[in-house]
Amino acid sequence: MNSTPQQDSAAEAAVRAANSPLVRDFGLLITSATRLEQRIDSALRRECGISHTMLEVLILLCRRSGEEISQRRLADGLTLTSSGTTRLVDRMEEAGLVRRVPSPGDRRVALVEPTAAGHTALLGAAAVHARVVEEFFVGPLTADDYTRLTGALAAIDRALREDTG
Repeated sequence: MNSTPQQDSAAEAAVRAANSPLVRDFGLLITSATRLEQRIDSALRRECGISHTMLEVLILLCRRSGEEISQRRLADGLTLTSSGTTRLVDRMEEAGLVRRVPSPGDRRVALVEPTAAGHTALLGAAAVHARVVEEFFVGPLTADDYTRLTGALAAIDRALREDTG
């Protein structure tokens, strides 16, 4: 099938865009983050019987002792939908890691708190998480490169938080 010069030009422009350094570098960031997430999740499931997302819930719940956290706040902190958070908390409640309690200020709101088993799971999972992060996120870099990387990631995060548009 013959193409027109316009189609050829558009195809060449698309190839250049797909191979641009910005697209490549951002893809490397996303691919690396995804692979690290998969390594962490796999190790946590194998060694602790929980997912990385469950660990993130336990971290949020245990970060400040005695702090009341609603499912809505969990959803916001995890960037999950309300229904996704509900299903996750259901699974964690069935596993004995968390429990729902009514909010003293609003009966319509369910608060989520860790159980003793949740605290224990957090401690074991945090050690596994730290080991994998040390091996694959910190270990491959020099101390200076690690400092520059985390500084750059913090700057990107600040820019994204400031620009809500």
